[in-house]
Amino acid sequence: MARITGIGGLFIKSRDPQALSRWYRDHLGVPYKDGEGASFCWDDDPKVDEGMSVFSVFSQDTKYFQPSNSSFMINFRVDDIDGLIAKLASEGVQIDPKREDADYGRFAWVYDPDGNKIELWQPLKKL
Repeated sequence: MARITGIGGLFIKSRDPQALSRWYRDHLGVPYKDGEGASFCWDDDPKVDEGMSVFSVFSQDTKYFQPSNSSFMINFRVDDIDGLIAKLASEGVQIDPKREDADYGRFAWVYDPDGNKIELWQPLKKL
């Protein structure tokens, strides 16, 4: 059954993404790397991607969250992106027509009733 398997990441906007990223690093120990954000690998999570979650700060004027005006976007890991998109479409959920395939997984986007953009990520299985 197509479903969410975990949180893949949390992305937030900032007027000064580098300063905010340094704040999270310096005060909370978030392992931020310039240009990459921070990755948390959960050793006890048996998922194919070893349970990685990402935290990243984007520029306030990023277009990546559009058309949402929200200052955040959550990324959920999914086990069957095509099946979940089909299920959500049948339930009347607003689906973004854009799809993306990367060397680390497949992506699709949907919107909640408040207009927040939600990123869906199906990690590639490791060989």
